[in-house]
Amino acid sequence: MPKKERALLVALRLPGNNDHEIEDSLDELTQLLHTAGGVVISRVVQDRPKPTPAYFIGKGKAEQIHTVCQESEIDVVVFDDNLTPGQQRNLENLIQCKIIDRTGLILDIFAQRAHTREGKLQVELAQLEYLLPRLIGKGLLLSRLGGGIGTRGPGETQLEVDRRRIRQRIAKIKSDLEAVRKHRKLYREKRQSIPTPVVALVGYTNAGKSTLLNALSGANVAVEDKLFATLDPTTRRIKLPNQQTVLISDTVGFIRKLPHQLVEAFKATLEEVAEADILLHIIDAAHPDIEQQVAAVNGILAELGLENKPAIAVLNKTDKVKNKNLINCLARIAGAKVAIAALNRLNLDKLLHQIERQLQHLLTRISLKLTYEEPSILSLIHRKGRVLNSQYLDDRIIIEAEVDFKTAAIIDSKLNKQC
Repeated sequence: MPKKERALLVALRLPGNNDHEIEDSLDELTQLLHTAGGVVISRVVQDRPKPTPAYFIGKGKAEQIHTVCQESEIDVVVFDDNLTPGQQRNLENLIQCKIIDRTGLILDIFAQRAHTREGKLQVELAQLEYLLPRLIGKGLLLSRLGGGIGTRGPGETQLEVDRRRIRQRIAKIKSDLEAVRKHRKLYREKRQSIPTPVVALVGYTNAGKSTLLNALSGANVAVEDKLFATLDPTTRRIKLPNQQTVLISDTVGFIRKLPHQLVEAFKATLEEVAEADILLHIIDAAHPDIEQQVAAVNGILAELGLENKPAIAVLNKTDKVKNKNLINCLARIAGAKVAIAALNRLNLDKLLHQIERQLQHLLTRISLKLTYEEPSILSLIHRKGRVLNSQYLDDRIIIEAEVDFKTAAIIDSKLNKQC
């Protein structure tokens, strides 16, 4: 078993930041480091009116950290915020230790957890775009001898090549990911030819999305009490109480300060979220900072242009809430419509009924009398809707069906053209 790297965490407390926010963010950074395979030895928080251009923290504090690193045999210093390439180089030269920021740490975790070719491509693209402006000089960060947290992943063989070759590699990956998008589009079009609604699980990382997918579908998705346990998406079929079949997709978890590079690189995967009929926003009831986690997820959905997508907020892990009287209060705070415990399969029936009701809101019922000269309309109803009742008479077809509003408008337009 490889030796765990010893880490020192650094945060800056700016005016307006309270102690709780700083501690909660550092607790999350500790979890990220644990997920990456490191161990936190110490934390440093500095109060400043604003970051310094050269070192992010003050130079005197950086010199103190240099001393602590030598005395405590620190392997890596991790900053809770993003550093500029210049700040990273200056800190590395002064502290004489590997320096990474929050983005670099998250990219490292993604590099470890990407298993499919698509996932590896997306991570490599994000890594290379993050590293490209950091290629000036030969710091510890880019030394292949350094190894460990912040230096792993599909793109590690590109770290010491010149900018031109990296740009060529970025262009090639983007081309490959575009091919992935086209393949996904064809797959979705084929899937959409059969009227099966799609429900996408979204939420903060480690909120219990994979556990819920397993509980609803009997899938065998890996579940760990670590951040970003799921990176590659999984889709399964489930049946609602009314026997309607839906597809449910697990997706990568969100996090505060999610690197922009990852949002961009994972758009091929996140398109599954964009194409879903309903989002299930899974919220961790046991987390002490529910409101900030909900805000972080909503912010990323807004960045993807999905803030108006139909969604059901689901309070999960209620079995971990010791004071059961708090559950209703937490549900109101999070805006949750249903409270469940996926691990214990508690209230999953209520969740399925909620999905059923939400899907019904997206459909409209139509009753038509069609002639046998209108096969395209009949075909459209069978492709895009759900036939509830039909009668085939000598001269006409009487059909009652449920279709989405877009399909209803197309049918209405076709019938009006014939009048």
